Amino acid sequence: MLAVHKRGGGDPTYRIDGERHWRGIRTPQGAATLAVEARSGERTVRAEAWGPGADWVLEGLPALLGADDDVATFEPRHPIVAEGWRRYGDWRIGRSGLVMEALTPAVIEQRVTGQEAFAGFRMLVHRYGERAPGPGADLRLWVQPGADTIRRVPSWEWLRMHVDPARSRALVTAARVADSLERTVGLPGDEVERRLTSLPGIGVWTAAEVRQRAHGDADAVSFGDYHVAPDVGWAVAGRPFDDDELADFLEPWRPHRGRVPVLLGLAAGRRPRRGPRMAPRTHLPARVTRG
Repeated sequence: MLAVHKRGGGDPTYRIDGERHWRGIRTPQGAATLAVEARSGERTVRAEAWGPGADWVLEGLPALLGADDDVATFEPRHPIVAEGWRRYGDWRIGRSGLVMEALTPAVIEQRVTGQEAFAGFRMLVHRYGERAPGPGADLRLWVQPGADTIRRVPSWEWLRMHVDPARSRALVTAARVADSLERTVGLPGDEVERRLTSLPGIGVWTAAEVRQRAHGDADAVSFGDYHVAPDVGWAVAGRPFDDDELADFLEPWRPHRGRVPVLLGLAAGRRPRRGPRMAPRTHLPARVTRG
């Protein structure tokens, strides 16, 4: 449930140390380090937090772990979905309540390879973020930059971080109205999508990525994703789906459409990767020079 907030294997805002998950989080009250440890034998979760935002993240921990996710009306309907639900019925969709935290990496991930996206996010965090407070600093844990900082990043610095003008403009534009975006938490999913996609450079895929993480929206589906529709099609029909087929397949599950791809992935895995991988682009600067 927490891993959805980890952006690639080298995410500097997320660390796993044994059974403990560590996150560097920028809250409305300031930076925080959050450590969460599941004690499965006791069916309990132990959490500690440090920094100005410590109280905020601890208060929001139940929601982050899916306490507000209502599954009462969910029906598996399909045998593979039912198998995933049988095996992982405790899985819930959490809500971070932090829109810019979810939006920033999502915009950077638009239309590029995972390798390029995760590298760009790491560079942004290392160059413009800050060390997480308390023991997070010893773990080399970082907190991603806030909207005020993102608004001031020069255009040439985005290029050095392998973020092209289309994505950097979208992110800077969103940062300028960050306060309004944060107030969308708690609104219906369709209204959240409408407000997000009214911004230049924010489409339905990016809006869904934010709805899933920041809002805990069980109906949000990442249409346009390179993997979601093909993986669902492979799991249920033995062939890749396109987005139209994905939409038709998921329609009976409203308002739980977002659960189905996850449960199918948990039960059936992802489709075999036999084709060539997309190569990262090479026309952007290759290095970031620290000042």
